[in-house]
Amino acid sequence: MWYAGIDWADTHHDALVLDEQGHQRGSVRVDHTPEGLAKLNTFLETISGPDQKEQMACIIETTHGLLIAFLLEAGWPVYPVNPRTVDRRRSASGAKTDSMDAYLLAKTGRADLADLRRLTPDSEVVAELKALTRDQDALIQMQTRLVNQLTATRKRYYPSALQLFSKLQQHSSLIFLQTYPTPQAAMDASVQQIAEVLQHAGHTTAHKVAPQIFETLHQPQLVANAITTRTKSRLMVALVS
Repeated sequence: MWYAGIDWADTHHDALVLDEQGHQRGSVRVDHTPEGLAKLNTFLETISGPDQKEQMACIIETTHGLLIAFLLEAGWPVYPVNPRTVDRRRSASGAKTDSMDAYLLAKTGRADLADLRRLTPDSEVVAELKALTRDQDALIQMQTRLVNQLTATRKRYYPSALQLFSKLQQHSSLIFLQTYPTPQAAMDASVQQIAEVLQHAGHTTAHKVAPQIFETLHQPQLVANAITTRTKSRLMVALVS
């Protein structure tokens, strides 16, 4: 049995192989390119032989990505581990290097393979669903960050806008802020103009909420200075976009 620790990165990957006795059988660094991954495959086959792939355990700190897909499609057994596993094995004073991490991954495989769970290829439908779910989660996190930034920006110069909409990420809310990027611009608008903007943006009760928005805008508010209003309104429009 051989244990290949593979430390992955965006542009390159380091691989190191140990045998059952813990002796190093070879190491390689390859680029994250088709040629680089082919070189990795050749390196592993040179040690195990093309017909002994089941005897090569590939230990890696991720469960998805093009490198994982390549290894699985090539028929190599893949055993993902938690990134904290290598952190625990690395000495407190030891410097972090890709080659050292590859060695520690191989060492983890040799010591704990029985406790690791082999990664099995998903069906096409399951793989697509997982990818879509990861992308959706990333987009939701991105939206949350933008909404938080937008809220913080409005607090700096446009506090009345915080009271106008319950859901900032709604299309009608964003269109309103885009149309009236400053408190003065919003206060200069009539009830009818506000209603038309909201209706055009798809608000289902535009004519009902427009008078409420108009009234809120004309209540006494804290006012930022001209420089803050000009700069933060430009930032606000960029965040809305």
